[in-house]
Amino acid sequence: MQKSLNIDPGKCTGCRQCEMACSYEHTGSFNTSDSRIKIFEFHHEGRNVPYTCTQCAEAWCLNACPVEAIKLDSLTGAKVVSESVCVGCKVCTIACPFGTINYKQETGKVQKCDLCGGDPACARECPTGAITFVDADWTGLDRMRQWAQKTDTQAQA
Repeated sequence: MQKSLNIDPGKCTGCRQCEMACSYEHTGSFNTSDSRIKIFEFHHEGRNVPYTCTQCAEAWCLNACPVEAIKLDSLTGAKVVSESVCVGCKVCTIACPFGTINYKQETGKVQKCDLCGGDPACARECPTGAITFVDADWTGLDRMRQWAQKTDTQAQA
C-alpha cells in the first residue's frame, strides 16, 4: 500500500516545526530555507498552509528531466532527485504545475520532497496533526483518480 502526505490546513498553526524537521533531516541543521516543505501564510485569511510535493502520478518533473536525475522510489512512490546526476537545468521546476521543486543556488541543483525514505520528518514532528502520513486510499487519491478518468465530461441536460 502506497502512503502519502495528508495536509489539513485547518490544523496548521504556522509554527514551522515541519520546515525545521525537514531541513534537519536533510542537512543536519535547522534552516527553514533548506526545507522541502514550506508554510504559505495567507495573512488576510489568517491561515497557514503547509505545501510540498504531492508525488503526483503524472510525474511531470520526472518526465521532463533531460538527464533522468529524478527516479521513482519503488518502496515509497516518491519521485526522488539524484543530486549526483542533476545538472541544475531547472526544467523540472518549469514542468511542475504546483511549484514544489526548488532550485538551490548554493548547490546549483534542485530539491524536492523525497518522503524521507518512508518516514517523513514533517509528519513525524508536526505537533498539531496538520501533516500526517497515511494510506493513499485514505486521502481519497483513488476516488480522485476515478473521477478524473471519467470519459463522459459533457454536461447533462
